Amino acid sequence: MDRLEAVSISRIPAGFDRWDDVLALIMRAFASMDGVIDPPSSAHLLTADSLRDKARRETGFVALRGDRIVGCVFALEKVTEFYVGKLAVAPDCQGQSIGRRLMQAIEDLARSRGKFAIELQTRIELTGNHAAFARLGFRETERTAHDGYARPTSITMRKVIL
Repeated sequence: MDRLEAVSISRIPAGFDRWDDVLALIMRAFASMDGVIDPPSSAHLLTADSLRDKARRETGFVALRGDRIVGCVFALEKVTEFYVGKLAVAPDCQGQSIGRRLMQAIEDLARSRGKFAIELQTRIELTGNHAAFARLGFRETERTAHDGYARPTSITMRKVIL
């Protein structure tokens, strides 16, 4: 497939039926974390049905190159911000600004809903992710530990939007 073929970003519509494709994308995108992060990613707990349920509670976006799903992101609306989770870009499509465009879709949504910020968590070990989110304007606000861990395992990052 032509790498220069346009990528479109769209909100996941009601009646969307490609949850197996989204799950496969997330598993491919998160595979590089296996053996690197502790505890393992919650992505391993996802199913097509749980993604469908997630989309009912949250706003999701997909990135499409032709009919291939090459990226996704979900955001949970809170009182003053959106919480971003499960940002994933196909490994062979990383570095093509797809993640940046998905995050821009969340930022645009947040602005349209009068929110003041976007928040996310990234694992301590994923320093490349810390730098990528910092380039998008996110700043570290705290470090937290998963249940059963005495050391910090996650970094919370926040981007204030006006």
